[in-house]
Amino acid sequence: MIKAVRGTRDLLPPDTALWNFVESAVREVFRAYNFQEIRTPIFESTELFARGVGEETDIVAKEMFTWEDRGRAESDKGQSLTLRPENTAGVVRAYIEHQLEKRGLNKLFYMGPQFRRERPQKGRYRQFFQIGAEVIGPKSAGSESPARDAEILELLATLLDRVGITGWTLELNSVGCPADRARFNEALRKALEPVVAKMCADCQRRAVTNPLRVLDCKVPEDQPIIETLPRINQFLDEGCRQHFDEVQQILQSVGVPFKLNDRLVRGLDYYTRTAFEFTHGALGAQNAILGGGRYDGLSEALGGPAAPGIGFAIGEDRLVLSLAKSAEDAAAKPDVYIAPLGAGMNREAARLARELRRSERNLVVELGDESFRLKKSFEAADKLKSRYILIVGENEAKAGAFALKNLATGEQVTVPRAELADRIAKA
Repeated sequence: MIKAVRGTRDLLPPDTALWNFVESAVREVFRAYNFQEIRTPIFESTELFARGVGEETDIVAKEMFTWEDRGRAESDKGQSLTLRPENTAGVVRAYIEHQLEKRGLNKLFYMGPQFRRERPQKGRYRQFFQIGAEVIGPKSAGSESPARDAEILELLATLLDRVGITGWTLELNSVGCPADRARFNEALRKALEPVVAKMCADCQRRAVTNPLRVLDCKVPEDQPIIETLPRINQFLDEGCRQHFDEVQQILQSVGVPFKLNDRLVRGLDYYTRTAFEFTHGALGAQNAILGGGRYDGLSEALGGPAAPGIGFAIGEDRLVLSLAKSAEDAAAKPDVYIAPLGAGMNREAARLARELRRSERNLVVELGDESFRLKKSFEAADKLKSRYILIVGENEAKAGAFALKNLATGEQVTVPRAELADRIAKA
């Protein structure tokens, strides 16, 4: 038997109902904040991620699915392609390529699969799903303003509340501008020199290539050393400090709680100034539901115009794990099970099903078969957790009125054909 590849999975009913519930709520929230959907290719040029995400990040250095194109066209051969490990770089690439700033399209959202070669564990897969949004644009559109940062964070608080996730924590930091980070990196290098030999192999490598990434380390034995290292907030220039203060003041004014975490740096090189994560205790040690931040120089790094931006990505797999709502509760259940009784009743039942499904009541209708005995039809309706069973026999068809039974209360009434949709729709 051929099984799904390790690190991937099939999403099956009723779980898919929970995913649809989340995605529907997300779309409603994005619409309220005037975001429009973008869909980028699943694979891109490897160079996009090397330049956009950073060659020294774990994502680019160790986790990407990359291959050499063997296309028929001579121009394709030798091109390095990568399944997207994240979507921000692709969205900014599309923003540049299609000159979206001229069309006033600067608030974009996406949903879809991403791919990383990492060790599968609870809530982490090699094919995983992300929901994300980006605000990109010229300074004239206000995209550099701390108000945009606060709006994104308030949107996320609204979204988590909408899907029923309570007890979340917003962790907030500023990673400053490139000049701030250069000073911070130099201070980290000096602080790490006498202690780095005691740290894990990844930290030893990062201490040389990108000391900021040491703060991402999750190895428990390294945490006491990390606690002694310099803090980024000691290196912020006045502009970055004022920007971060204004973000906090707006969040306080709209009632979004947060806590400062001066160790939060995120895992991608393109972040500047505001960085954030929403965490939830239900996920254990790896407790981040989503994260993001500002990336004011990413467009220029990809060959585009100056276009400050801020965005986030939600791990949809992990978001679903955090929900108190069960898949069984989210799954759509039939409003009515139509039970045709006797030869020739399949046709009449099919006509009734079509009428009910096309009514304005948005009914969920399940259709039985005339070969079933009445007992079997009741068993089928009960197994599907249908609210009603509608009995369609020859006498009912001739009379134009049908027996409708409430399976929860046992009440049975005869309902004229024209009134069926309204009667079934009643709670």
